[in-house]
Amino acid sequence: MFKAKVGDDFYGLDPTVQELEAMSAELLGKEAGLFMPSGTMANAVALLSHTRRGDSMILEENAHVYRCETGHFAVVAGVVPKRIKGCKGVLDPAEIENALIGPGVLNPTTRLIWLENTHNAAGGTCTSVDVMERTKEIADKHRLKIHIDGERIFNAAIALEVDVKDLVCHADSIQFGLTKGLACPFGSVLVGSKSVIETSRKYRQMLGGGMRQAGVMAAAGIVGLKTMIHRMREDHENAKVLANGLARLGMDVDMETIQTNIVFFRIPDDVMEGDALAVRLSENGVIVNSPGRGNSRIRMVTHYGIEKGHIDETLSVLGKILGS
Repeated sequence: MFKAKVGDDFYGLDPTVQELEAMSAELLGKEAGLFMPSGTMANAVALLSHTRRGDSMILEENAHVYRCETGHFAVVAGVVPKRIKGCKGVLDPAEIENALIGPGVLNPTTRLIWLENTHNAAGGTCTSVDVMERTKEIADKHRLKIHIDGERIFNAAIALEVDVKDLVCHADSIQFGLTKGLACPFGSVLVGSKSVIETSRKYRQMLGGGMRQAGVMAAAGIVGLKTMIHRMREDHENAKVLANGLARLGMDVDMETIQTNIVFFRIPDDVMEGDALAVRLSENGVIVNSPGRGNSRIRMVTHYGIEKGHIDETLSVLGKILGS
């Protein structure tokens, strides 16, 4: 990052940003890329690029964009969400077609299918190539666009043992995070056709995402794409070790959702409240987010820097807390 060649990205003159954007587009089989400050901004920009105010989009009922991005789909894009319950976060293409809202003076017409891969709230679960192909058939039939919130799309590709290009080839746009499994300190990248990215560049500026010597930050993204993708298998293996250990300690873990690097578990009601356990863990050096009052579901995520020894230590600490 310190040695990065930089220019003014506002004018398209930062060579390191250009390298990251070109590398990202090539990896995902798209025409162009756009370096973004965050995944939330990338998703908002994609929405603006694919829809008009008063349109609707189809999405899974617990999609991250609905739960955790401060309602930008409504406030910024003016889009109506039509939520569908997925199977462990994965949408059934037939259910998508049943939920479409057609054109009409009174209707918020569906313009966009929104997919999340991996699905955060479902536990890091993956949408397969087969599901993507069937979803594309629905999209083409009804002239819809497809966007993938692919914050952890490389985790999905590694878990499914497919080329990430094959996993996203049917999408019109994809955003992926640099700050998750790729272990970078900043940013996301939005990829798609040249026309989508040209439109998105203007919306990025509208939302305050125009940058100057951004190559300092883009340099980390290049390192992440070159060195961090294939080692994600280690994160997945550690997640399975963690999940199995939690289950042995009496925690409620849905093992079918342990597909990538996210582990959700529930504390039995007669053991301890979720917030209390989070505090006890933190006091013993294991920092987790509190699940919120009355909620017993806690999330843990494995990533670069978390090694097998840390998993063993976490399980040991939890065992001692439960034993006391």
